[in-house]
Amino acid sequence: MRALVQRVSEASVTVDGELIGEIAKGLLVLLGVTPSDTETEAKKLAAKVAKLRIFNDDAGKMNLSVLDLKGETLVVSQFTLYADARKGNRPSYIAASQPDHATPLYEYFSECLRQEGLRVAKGKFGANMDVRLLNQGPVTIWLDTSEF
Repeated sequence: MRALVQRVSEASVTVDGELIGEIAKGLLVLLGVTPSDTETEAKKLAAKVAKLRIFNDDAGKMNLSVLDLKGETLVVSQFTLYADARKGNRPSYIAASQPDHATPLYEYFSECLRQEGLRVAKGKFGANMDVRLLNQGPVTIWLDTSEF
């Protein structure tokens, strides 16, 4: 399971011109799932995201988590995080999970963030979404459960 985590001042997602999720200060989490991922990876990744210390404290050091700030999260499904562009110019997405497996894990990951104490807004799984964000810093962190 992979997450591209961005520290944002605000973020939102729309589908067909309709606003379906928005947050103020917090984290935008783009989430990718593979066929071998389980609820164990989702729970571990959610805990890591919630506790990731990437917000500045009073001294200007990145010592605070989104939980510390009482910030929010916007979770957006992103199968293209598993794109393989090593051959040719058209990426392959064969490593990404099919919706019947990925959708429940996307929902479970979002619920795990709620259980950590975060307010969670979401995109719409499988939809063509317009995601707007104001990346603060900029701070962008790549997390992959195969690496922790």
